[in-house]
Amino acid sequence: MNKTSQYTFTVLVPFYNEEDNIYNLEKAFANYLENAHFKDTCVLFINDGSKDNGLKLVQEICDRNKDFYYISLQKNTGLSGAIKAGFDNCFSKYCGYIDADLQTTPEDFNLLLPHVEEYPLVMGIRANRKDSGFKNLQSKIANNFRRFMTKDEAIDTGCPLKVFQTEYAKRFPMFTGMHRFFPALITLQDGGKMKQIPVRHFPRTAGVSKYNLWNRLISPFKDCFAFRWMKHRYINYKVGENNI
Repeated sequence: MNKTSQYTFTVLVPFYNEEDNIYNLEKAFANYLENAHFKDTCVLFINDGSKDNGLKLVQEICDRNKDFYYISLQKNTGLSGAIKAGFDNCFSKYCGYIDADLQTTPEDFNLLLPHVEEYPLVMGIRANRKDSGFKNLQSKIANNFRRFMTKDEAIDTGCPLKVFQTEYAKRFPMFTGMHRFFPALITLQDGGKMKQIPVRHFPRTAGVSKYNLWNRLISPFKDCFAFRWMKHRYINYKVGENNI
């Protein structure tokens, strides 16, 4: 039996070459679990084919923290692939996602979770962002174009702090880059709606960003057209009478 099924809420933490942040993650989540909105909360680390010492360190912290678990992908798949692996291997009622860089804090899950029973997706809006002016400009351009293309009304789709009703998350059609479209993807599903709440944002203090001009700006533009194609072909159904 998958151990996450014993919990109400699972935090998914994808990571790739984040060895300098692993002990910081241990401290942050150990502190969060003491005051989590749902007392039966666990953490699932997803190693996305790291080439550094990150997997070994995660195995170490999982050994000494009873509510820490991990899965390790055989090769690097990218953030969308790692998140999908998290969704596929999560069996709690709710799940959340946070980046391993700790530019958002797990403590702010407690701001989102009171709303997750009503909203299949509750996501953060990074207040007072601590990124460079050029990075913020790229994000603003990408967000504006994405909203124009998807009509999803998400203010900050790149905020790496989100919580989901797991049954909805498991139905997302996942392709490379689709993690940027969770607000749009939730609207494709019957009953899909979202809520947005301001959360804190911090500068990166360890590790190195994996983002550049291509994967923050150019690639999302291309993905918007893929989403438009998908939107008109998405299938919704509900089972009526049956005898299975």
